Amino acid sequence: MTGNGGYALTMLLAGMGIPLLAALNAALGQKIGNPFATGVVLFGVALLVGIVAALISGPGALAKLPTAPKHLFTAGLFVAFYVLSITYVAPRFGVGNAVFFVLLGQLISAAVIDHFGLFGARLSPLTLSRALGIAVMSVGVWIAQRG
Repeated sequence: MTGNGGYALTMLLAGMGIPLLAALNAALGQKIGNPFATGVVLFGVALLVGIVAALISGPGALAKLPTAPKHLFTAGLFVAFYVLSITYVAPRFGVGNAVFFVLLGQLISAAVIDHFGLFGARLSPLTLSRALGIAVMSVGVWIAQRG
């Protein structure tokens, strides 16, 4: 899927997967009694899927990893923090509450990254209208979560 429509659909589906991931991993964590062991299972499955996808899409890219700036690998820490924290917090705080704060954090972080063009992101200054849009989205998510 390419083009803005395809990108939007892909990210919509990815966003829909976040609460599913939270609910499924939280349930597995409760079932086996250890949310961190559940994280290991999730990462194992994700690693296998990632390896297959990388090999199908162009195995030469993996050979270039040693030349990549090492600080870029810290993204894995954020994935681990997200998965482990949502797995631990969701059963105690509720999937909806947990995902609400994830979404709020994403809105804030994305606005900062885009505003400053961090990590090679497309520069998109935080204008008053963009800030207002983010605020409205935040309020909308909060209203939806309050029920």
